[in-house]
Order: sequence, then structure tokens, then C-alpha cells
Amino acid sequence: MAVIYPFTAIVGQERMKRALILNAVDSRIGGVLIRGERGTAKSTAARALAALLPKVRVVRDCRFSCDPDQPSSWCTECRERAAAGEPLPVEERPIPFVNLPVSATEDRVVGTLDIELAIQKGERHFEPGVLAAANRGLLYIDEVNLLDDHVVDVLLDSAAMGINIVEREGISFTHPARFILVGTMNPEEGDLRPQLLDRFALSVDITGIRDARDRVTIMEYNLAFETDPEGFRRTWQPHEEKLSRMIAQARLLVDKVTYTRRDLLAIASLTTSLNVDGHRADLVILKAARAHAAFEGRTAITDRDIVLAAELALPHRLKRTPFQQSELTPQQLQERIENLVGASTQGEPVERQEELESEEEGVKKKS
Repeated sequence: MAVIYPFTAIVGQERMKRALILNAVDSRIGGVLIRGERGTAKSTAARALAALLPKVRVVRDCRFSCDPDQPSSWCTECRERAAAGEPLPVEERPIPFVNLPVSATEDRVVGTLDIELAIQKGERHFEPGVLAAANRGLLYIDEVNLLDDHVVDVLLDSAAMGINIVEREGISFTHPARFILVGTMNPEEGDLRPQLLDRFALSVDITGIRDARDRVTIMEYNLAFETDPEGFRRTWQPHEEKLSRMIAQARLLVDKVTYTRRDLLAIASLTTSLNVDGHRADLVILKAARAHAAFEGRTAITDRDIVLAAELALPHRLKRTPFQQSELTPQQLQERIENLVGASTQGEPVERQEELESEEEGVKKKS
């Protein structure tokens, strides 16, 4: 088995690593699109993340790696086995890393039902696709902008719903399809349609590192890895194990992270002031902020969590006028986010603050 370059040995590209880690903590965020020039460690980071993630508990002999602790998400086969009284033994499996080729068709992605077998013998046979292989793992799409738009739409739908339903001629099959979706692309080769771009929860624009010392470090690390991959991996193993433990702990904590009505108002005022269409960005920022808080071991989100989440959720959703030459830089966006968050949380009248506090108190009493 080939040795994977360690995730923690990637120099710089902090925003890209943060976006990947947040999706690893909570795959319900909805994936990340990494846009950047060639040779900026896009695919290396995706493979390295999958390699360091902790193993998952699955139903043994299940083709879809169903979670034994979540019966509501089981595939059709596991439900039928349980209904028949058959025991479902459990085992641990490494996180799967699935690379989707650009030439993939819809049937290859969602899977196929054998209609001929169903008609002739009355048997249901489902041939799993890419979504089944990627369940509870990482699905990587290189050059996602070159993939057929319809296939991209199917992938994003499954990533959002966490389930894949295949129906043909009255025959239906269901299986879980919850995965970390990572798409990469080079903008020089064309962009995604705005409708598809918005479906990616987070987006990161990366460029090559300009600092000479960091570039030297990159060369030294890569030469060391090529010379002795196993020795290089052992050197970084303590860092990999620490990050893996932090992600595992954050996964257990993320659903316990709380937020206030004031936090929601801060997010809403931010997206409204930037004229962001729809409500997907608001939900993504909240989910990403909770994941970031959990990753740092906290049970309540802060303004900083909102700022860091918005940096990843908003750049690809900001509108550009025909005469606008470039989008806001990350620094400009951060300044604007911090100002808006501060204004939304501190600039409200006392009466409104008291109203919010009473509303929060009422919610607590009901719960």
C-alpha cells in the first residue's frame, strides 16, 4: 500500500486545511470546492485527510458501510436483515477514499437496478455505484468543472440529503450516502455554473506560496518524502494522531454546540448586507461555526467562529457586477465580516436586546 503524504506536513494553505477539517468534523456542512492554480497541493490535501481520519463502525458484510448505531439511515438490505431477525455484527473499517473520474455517467454514480432480473425471476438486484462506495468516507472530484452538469447536480443532491434513492420501473432501492465531498478545479479551464457553485457549502481560492522560506520548506519536505516515504510518515505520525483525535472528539461534541438568537442575527445581517441570494449561506455559516467550535473543544460558538466560517462560505456566493474586476480579497472580507458581526451584536437598542434575552429564556423554559 502506497504511503500517503501527511496532512500536517502540508506547508501553508491554512484556509484550505481548515475547510477540509470542518467537513471532516461534520459532513452535513456540504463539502468544499478548492479552486486554484496547478501544483498547490489540492489533491494531496484531500488524500491526506482521508488517510488520517479515524476508522468508522459499520455493519459487517454491508456493501454500503451502514452505521449500526443509526437504524434510520440503514440501506434496504440491512433493514430487511433486521426485520427477518438476523443479527447485524459490527466491525471497524478505514475511511474510504473514492476518486470520481471526469468521464463518470449518472448510472456509474448512483448505481443500477437489474430490471431484466426483476421481471424474469422477481428478484431485486442493485449494483452499487460511486455514492455507495463513498458512504461515510471522502468523495474526491478532480476537475469538477469538466464533469457533466447533471452528474454534479446528482452528487450535490446526495451530499445534501445524505441518502441515495434509485427507482426504476416501480422497483426502489435506498442506501445512505453521507460523505465528505471535495471538488477541485483550475479556474483557467472554465468555471462552474452559478447554480452548481452555490451548492458547494464552502469554497477556497488558493495560490502558490510566495514566501521564499516556505517554498524552500516545501521542497525539503517533498524531497524527504520521495527519498524515504515511510520514515517521513513516522516523523509526522504524532502530529497526524493528534489531529485525528481532535477530529474524533469534535465529531462527538458538534451536536452539543449551542448558539444564541444573537448569533443567528449576526449571521443573517451579514448575509443580507452582502446581498447573498437564498438562505443556504446562513445555514452553512452556522454549521461551519459549530464545527469550528467543536474542533477547538468548546460548546458554544463565538464571533470568531462566525468570522472563520463566513470566510469559507461567502466568497463564491458574492455577486459581481459586469465592471467589477475582482472579488473581495480574504482580508477585505474578514474586515467587513468583523465590522458587521460587531455591529449586529453590539449596535442593537437596549429594548431589542432585552427582547432577545426574554425570547431565549422562554425557549429554555419550553425545552
